This record gives sequence, structure tokens and C-alpha cells, in this order.
Amino acid sequence: MPLPRLFWDKLINSNPMDLTSRRMLVTGASSGIGRETAILLAELGAEVIVSGRDEERLRITLKQLRGEGHFASAYDMAALDGIQGWIKNLAARHGPFDGVAHCAGIHAAAPLRVLSPAGLDEMMRINVYSAAMIAKGFRQKACRGAEGSIVLVSSVAGIVGEAGVPAYSASKAALIGMTRSLAMELAAEKIRVNAVVPGFVESEMSERLRQSLTAEQFEVIAKNHPLGIGNVRDVANGIAFLLGAAARWITGTSLIIDGGYTAH
Repeated sequence: MPLPRLFWDKLINSNPMDLTSRRMLVTGASSGIGRETAILLAELGAEVIVSGRDEERLRITLKQLRGEGHFASAYDMAALDGIQGWIKNLAARHGPFDGVAHCAGIHAAAPLRVLSPAGLDEMMRINVYSAAMIAKGFRQKACRGAEGSIVLVSSVAGIVGEAGVPAYSASKAALIGMTRSLAMELAAEKIRVNAVVPGFVESEMSERLRQSLTAEQFEVIAKNHPLGIGNVRDVANGIAFLLGAAARWITGTSLIIDGGYTAH
């Protein structure tokens, strides 16, 4: 028996990427992947709370967001003890969140010969420990809706060996493991947890890395991406997908977005 016309009309007209009336928190939104994610989520209809350390850069991001209901809240992710309270205050002021894209993070090239305990601790504190506290804060019932989604930002450096960045690689690998564990722990509370794993994309952070390399070294990186160097929208698309209803049956996964970097 053919399906009713109403069913097909609904199927054709529905948009599984639509985030209208959804409220999203985006950290690291003052530049790069975080900023582009905030811009895309707003384009999809979400109300977006953007966060980062630099208030002026956050204002620039805020001006680029389509629609209304957006807000900026500066916060330094190094202040781990305050993250839960910060999220609770945001939810009390603006309403509970439907999802969080944790894009905040740092990158530093530090070969083993110069790696220090302080440098290693800073990398893990910002890239890993803050992610755990973000998840813990979002889990609070007053801070989220009936269902929720968390997306963490890892890196191909967490799954493919790259010389000179042991601390960064360790932090990004830790996020992949954390994603799996949190997904199992929070599934009963209807909170999905996933990660994106970007390759090299054009951004302010990658530009700083590029300037530290010779032309020959960068050419090697570019050639290792069969589809070429990506851009921040490529990664933002993946984050938006995992946050929305289109990914309602996906949790504990790490979506690789790398132009084929890890395929060989």
C-alpha cells in the first residue's frame, strides 16, 4: 500500500538540520572553528551563546550571527572550578541549552627535548580537563532540555603520529577516549556525546603553525590531504550535524573531517 501523501509532504518539507528554537553554547567562538560553528548554528535557526577569552573578538563574532537571541559570555577555560557555576548562571539567565560545541583549545609545537611539566599541564588543562567540566556542567538538569548533545573538537594529531607535538597529540587523543566514555555514561540521561576530528584547516590557529614551518614542511602537510587543505566551515558542518536531530541515533563516535588525511 502506498504511503499517504501527507507523509511524503512532511518528509520532503522537513529539514533534519533545522535548529530553530534550539539554544546552543559554543566555546572558543572568538575565532576559527568555534566562530564558524556559531555562525552556522545561527544560520540554521539556533539561539547561540558564544564564549571565549577575548571579549572584543566575541563581539565581532556576535555581529556575524544571523537572527536574534544571541549572547556573548567571556570565560577562560583555565578556570576549571568555575565552569559548572558559569554554565548554570547562563542557563538561569537565558534558558536551558539543547547542545554545546566545545571548540575552545590551544595548540603548541613543543618537541620532547623542550617539553616541560608546566607546558604539558597547560595543554591538558585547556584541551581535556575543561571538556570534562563542560560536560559536567551541561549535565546539570537546570542547564539542559529533555535531550542534549555535546560535541568535542579533537584532531587527527590524536590518531596519527606527528613529530614535535606530543602534548597536543596526547590531549586530542584523550578527547576521543573521553567521548566514548561520556557517551556510555550519559546515554541514559538522553545526552549524546560525539567528537569531530579535523585535519589541517585554514584558521588563525593553523596560520600560526604554518608560519613556524618551512615552505617544504607545509607542502608535505598539504600533499597528505588528498582533497586539499580544508576550511573551518567544513568542520562546522560536521559539528552542526552532530548537534541536531539528524544525528539523533549517533553517540560515542568521532567524525573524521580531514580531506582524506587519515585514509593512507
